[in-house]
Amino acid sequence: MTKSTRPAPAFRPLRRERGFIFFILAAIVLFIAGVAIYVFAAILPKVPPIDTVLDYKPKIPLRVYTADNVLIGEFGEEHRDFVPIAKIPPMMKHAVLAIEDARFYEHNGIDWMGAMRAVGSNLRSGFGSGGASTITMQVARNFFLSKEKKLSRKINEIALAWKIEDALTKDQILELYMNQIYLGQRSYGFASAARAYFGKDLDQLSVAETAMLAGLPQNPARNNPAVNPKRAKLRQEQVLRRLRELGQIDEAQYAKAVAEPMRVHSRPQEFGAHAEYVAELARQAVYAQFKEEAYTRGIRVITTIREADQKAAYESVRRNVLAYDARHGYRGPEARIELPSIDDEREEAIVEALQKRPSSDGLEPAVVLEASPKRVKVETIAGDVIDIEGAGLKFAAAGLSGKAKDSVRIAPGVIVRISKLPKDGWGISQVPQVAAAFVAIDADTGAYQALVGGFDYNLQKVVDEPVTVIISEKGWVRARTG
Repeated sequence: MTKSTRPAPAFRPLRRERGFIFFILAAIVLFIAGVAIYVFAAILPKVPPIDTVLDYKPKIPLRVYTADNVLIGEFGEEHRDFVPIAKIPPMMKHAVLAIEDARFYEHNGIDWMGAMRAVGSNLRSGFGSGGASTITMQVARNFFLSKEKKLSRKINEIALAWKIEDALTKDQILELYMNQIYLGQRSYGFASAARAYFGKDLDQLSVAETAMLAGLPQNPARNNPAVNPKRAKLRQEQVLRRLRELGQIDEAQYAKAVAEPMRVHSRPQEFGAHAEYVAELARQAVYAQFKEEAYTRGIRVITTIREADQKAAYESVRRNVLAYDARHGYRGPEARIELPSIDDEREEAIVEALQKRPSSDGLEPAVVLEASPKRVKVETIAGDVIDIEGAGLKFAAAGLSGKAKDSVRIAPGVIVRISKLPKDGWGISQVPQVAAAFVAIDADTGAYQALVGGFDYNLQKVVDEPVTVIISEKGWVRARTG
């Protein structure tokens, strides 16, 4: 008799599978509970209060103006113009949100969808490779935390973001972000950055310029259009693509913005008129009263100086001093350096030498690469190589003669000054050594309408004490906060 074999019950493996799933779920729940207990017990009690955010007092620099409201000086570590959210152009807000936090008005401070994408990135490339920081989290970091990429900092950032979201409206949070964020060139906030990079107010920016600024928060150094134009262009186009994807601009606007050439200010901030001595006297007067707060309270100084009079005085001093100095002949190069034969080392030597010699409104320092009586080749700090010939050599002809003294001789490695010729090309020149000043006073009121303290303030930063006394007695300046 054959004994039949019964099949094993089907429910046993199913029971084992259920047990395994239950174990996994229980582990996940315990992990989440453990994290929650850790956050509430160890992290939240240490989260700093957000009073700084609730009572936001932006550091606004001291600014000095002419009587006709032309900016002639600014003093403070942070260049910032506070702009209420209602006055920030919609396109500027759209561009920032498109690239930084498209779901800003939908989440509660943490974008969990973005966080899941970042988790995947971190698992693939290590912690810190993926961000997912929302606007609110960036506000928390900018005000309270360092930028080190640690898990504990990220948890603090999340906790602070919840606190901020609970205390402020979305518009208030965005207003804080757009006025506080650092954007390179010593500029804080988008209004200040617009002036630093493009010399414009926010409402004057094109779509292309707006996108360029919106790309800066990710990495102001790497995406700085004044320093890294190629990288800045790539980031700008990324912002423009996001704007197009979100329907904030159409195809025609996108194509126009991508094709628009960027005219970025590569030099430090320029003012409406050369009145550096006036601005410095105003700074001294304000500092004497307010000390270090002078540079953060947003004090505005209105002088009696008139823009047109100041420009005329400045140009007159420069023109006549240069003419006087030219009549006394060429004195020779400013300095001499060794020019290494290796290209990279030579470039470093040139840059290092020229950085020590500031430009003087058209008198540019340059290193001579080649020299002969008929042609001199020089290189500027920007890396431009310029050939000087003919009329451009006339002033310095004595230094190109075979009989020239060593102190006057122009040869490879010497540092000279060059300037634009009236018609075309460049010529060798020099910084005058003669001193000069100019003061224009209203005969009826005694108010100073123009004051030039020397040929170039940046080359000779000296404000004579007698002038300070005279000006203070005349009451040429008034200051007010706000």
